[in-house]
Amino acid sequence: MSTLAPGPVPPADARERKREQRGWYFYDWANSTFFTSVITVFGGLYVSSVGADAARADVARNGPSPCVAQDGTESTLHNCDISIVGLEFPAGSLWGYLLSLATVIQVIVLPITGAIADRSQHRKAILGGFAFLGSAASALLFFMADGNWEIGVLFYVIANIGYGGSIVVYYSFLPDIATPDERDMVSARGWAFGYLGGGVILAVQLAFYLSHDALGISESLAVRLCFVSSGIWWAAFTLLPLRRLRERPEAVAGPQDGFALTAGFKELARTVRAAKAFPLTLAFLGAYLIYTDGISTVVTVSAQYGKDELKFADEVLIATILVIQFVAYFGGVAHGYLARRFGARRTILGSLTVWIVVLGAAYFVQAGQQFQFYGLAVGIGLVLGGTNALSRSLYSQMIPAGKEAQYYSLYEIGERGTSWLGPLLFGAVGHATGSFRYAIIALTVFFVLGFILVSLVPIRRAIAAAGNQQPSVL
Repeated sequence: MSTLAPGPVPPADARERKREQRGWYFYDWANSTFFTSVITVFGGLYVSSVGADAARADVARNGPSPCVAQDGTESTLHNCDISIVGLEFPAGSLWGYLLSLATVIQVIVLPITGAIADRSQHRKAILGGFAFLGSAASALLFFMADGNWEIGVLFYVIANIGYGGSIVVYYSFLPDIATPDERDMVSARGWAFGYLGGGVILAVQLAFYLSHDALGISESLAVRLCFVSSGIWWAAFTLLPLRRLRERPEAVAGPQDGFALTAGFKELARTVRAAKAFPLTLAFLGAYLIYTDGISTVVTVSAQYGKDELKFADEVLIATILVIQFVAYFGGVAHGYLARRFGARRTILGSLTVWIVVLGAAYFVQAGQQFQFYGLAVGIGLVLGGTNALSRSLYSQMIPAGKEAQYYSLYEIGERGTSWLGPLLFGAVGHATGSFRYAIIALTVFFVLGFILVSLVPIRRAIAAAGNQQPSVL
């Protein structure tokens, strides 16, 4: 069994740390296009439509189906059935099932990835391998056309594995490149930089997509070219962190090459058993999983709330997405400065309070009043990146030395494993009341519970229990 060093030691030279930190920021910039463009904007819209094309093609071959109404007109996507391995389901459900499948696979893959990364002397290679896998799969979504939705399922799942695996390894570099007092600012700047990068590429893609008629290309081709551009963007900017970050072979002792996979499984099993010795770390993780579910739900249902409840056109919803992306950059940077002054936990608590206020205001937005909706977007943007960024850095303080990637794999799969609770609550309340206004206000429960639980976790005791140095402000 190998012996782990006492833990990550950032370079003593501030200039060397800054160089690595600037390189580290660029992976947030690089990968944000996957979540923003591939998942949030273009994925759900396009994947289900390709599934419906397959159902319509099946109608042409085999005769009438629920995809065509009795009067001969096309019905909704939810009535267009597609099938795989003998199972039939509506084309409109394809995206939701695909998200669930990708989540289940990541729950299996990410913990092993973290265990291997913690034992490996080649974390940069692992980061690059996952990043290039994900970016290539994103670009290959170009071939999802003419009803070939099965290709989309394959490449989307692969892209998610690449994204999730790279994020786990990327997060694990944070303690290596920043001192305890620097981590909040570094994490906040990285997250902010990511929103800026995601906003820049999305703005270019949306301009291209909305101009597809003038350019003489089909809507389908425009979307598929956006997938390609996301893959290229992700891969190209990944080269910067791979060049700036340095390997730290001194952090791992003993033979590693050739035994990383087997050792990774064994190390994961030990970590799961040992995690019970750090209940305060797990308590903070539990609190984070509650409020981050609220955050992700607000982001994913905001377009539906704006369209179905407030009756906004697609142009308003697109503009809202861009407002959130660019305001989130400034919000992330601001959170870094606030954390330096007041500490990460107090700043997170303040952000959760703002989330509660924003959701309360969302209840009162009048239908058709787009500037009120833009005001909500500004409020969300101000706290969106910062809340997650400071949670990432504060969690890093409570991770036992030498277990960074493994604990961040728990962080990631926990986030994905609980991300169904918010949408379920939103849908259930909306169904029961007939109004998404009550559904949006119901989401405040995640932020209220998160606020209470974060307040109760003794952060300094959690850091001390993990054997880490205390930051000067907390």
